Amino acid sequence: MKYDISGTVMQTLSIALDPGEVIVSQTHAMAWMTDAIDMDTHTGGGLFSGLKRAMGGGSFFITEYSANARGEVAFAPRFPGQIIPMQLASGQSIICRKETFLCAERSVSLEIAFQQRLGAGFFAGEGFILQRVTGPGTVWLDLSGEVIEKTLGPGERLRVHAGHIGMQEPSVSTDIQMVRGFRNMLFGGEGLFLATLTGPGRIWLQSMPVLNLAEEIARHLPSREAVDVGVGAGVGRLVGGGAAGAVVGGILGGLLGNE
Repeated sequence: MKYDISGTVMQTLSIALDPGEVIVSQTHAMAWMTDAIDMDTHTGGGLFSGLKRAMGGGSFFITEYSANARGEVAFAPRFPGQIIPMQLASGQSIICRKETFLCAERSVSLEIAFQQRLGAGFFAGEGFILQRVTGPGTVWLDLSGEVIEKTLGPGERLRVHAGHIGMQEPSVSTDIQMVRGFRNMLFGGEGLFLATLTGPGRIWLQSMPVLNLAEEIARHLPSREAVDVGVGAGVGRLVGGGAAGAVVGGILGGLLGNE
């Protein structure tokens, strides 16, 4: 199995498969494939497996791409960013956001990963449930914008606007911390909470959170949709961009968008 990542800000991943090799992806990820590739969509282990993936923010169904002769299948992310290949050893895991998983070898497992603290789940931006990707095998992950990798030492902390967290090693813990200072809260533009990542372990930060992109696009929509999307995204940023932000932002966006 060989792969090639091409492009700059809108990358594509092309994988050459030999007969019998299989790649697994969530739905809506494939861009093109040759005639030698067979596609099979299923729940990946029954109803319960599909529900677990859906709870983690993934798709209920997965799609397998297998080669009956030497062929090629390509995948393209939905947002500008970078595709990160990760070679995972047996039992090695990575924790990522729900929209980060692009595709993987069939030997790689994808399951839900609960946040260690309830507060971090509601306000840290990843949501209460993240995805845990476990080897052995290669997985390709999609992060938005440019990617900055940092390594935190034991007890070392980094405060991050939660939308910029792309993925992290399981040894890194996530918590929230309220922004200090009344003026910072109201006028700083960074929301009420920041995520606190504590080492040891590696983290991958993304320069362009999808929520920021949606908010910026909404500012330029010359229609009523700009009110709904803009208000919802703005409130989501205020409370941190997490599950609570999505709920509150959606409600207020709908109310204020109606006459």
